[in-house]
Amino acid sequence: MIGVLAGFEDFDEFDIATSDTTIHGRRGGAGPPVLLLHGVPETHLMWHRVAPRLAERFTVVATDLRGFGASGTPPSTPDHAPYSMRAIARDQVEVMRALGYERFAVVGHDRGARCAYRMALDHREAVARLAVLDVVPTGEAFGRADTDFALGYWVWSFLAAPEPVPERLVAAAPSVLVDHMLDSWSRVPDAFPPEVRAAYTAQFADPATVHAICEEYRAAATLDREHDETDRGMRRRIGCPTLALWSAAGPVAEWYEPLDIWQAWADDVRGGPIDSGHFLPEEAPDETARHLLDFLA
Repeated sequence: MIGVLAGFEDFDEFDIATSDTTIHGRRGGAGPPVLLLHGVPETHLMWHRVAPRLAERFTVVATDLRGFGASGTPPSTPDHAPYSMRAIARDQVEVMRALGYERFAVVGHDRGARCAYRMALDHREAVARLAVLDVVPTGEAFGRADTDFALGYWVWSFLAAPEPVPERLVAAAPSVLVDHMLDSWSRVPDAFPPEVRAAYTAQFADPATVHAICEEYRAAATLDREHDETDRGMRRRIGCPTLALWSAAGPVAEWYEPLDIWQAWADDVRGGPIDSGHFLPEEAPDETARHLLDFLA
């Protein structure tokens, strides 16, 4: 993984205990703090092309979400609460406080974006700026679900299926699911170096990680959706400046009016599409970094 780690060569690795688990990550750079959160099927390594550029002007923290990569996989409960975005967001706030940052910007992609906006709703005092990459809120996605959603986002339903069906099926051929996500959701050839793809696939060979990720999707379909419905509209809003970026070629652009949706959730929203597939930081790192640097400044 030398090529990827070259992007993080000036970053220090850490493992920080939170109230419920342990979070793995890296920190580098100097300046105002920025937290980077990854999506599925990735780990914090997805930021290897963007984090070094941000670190020229900011202190950058990139972590593995609870249940992913080298972070912990705490036991779940029948209601899936330990893998709700509320619990996952709390981990990240505790990590940043442990590192000495009471207030910071957060940038999330995919599942990390869902953690990020939940953090901005639940911990308004902590989040100074919010960037969400290629998502609309979970409650909006389920509330607008139709045939296109059911077929295009079948992974949501598959991983949220009752235990142990998805766990057993993924365990039988982890690379099949990971390769499907990376290849069918991307548009840029060779966006994922072999060592990155191998790292993403390796975590899906761990039964505890696969179960944790399935629990996260079960929580998305239940608790996360309920939490969003409670906050929807004017009941509770995101108060910090918000940047929404999305793939010009993907479902978010095709199915939704992303800025209109985010403007219903946040007071100050800007953003637009990027010529890329779903994995903006890996497929279009230059444009993604440029938008983030302009916004975070």
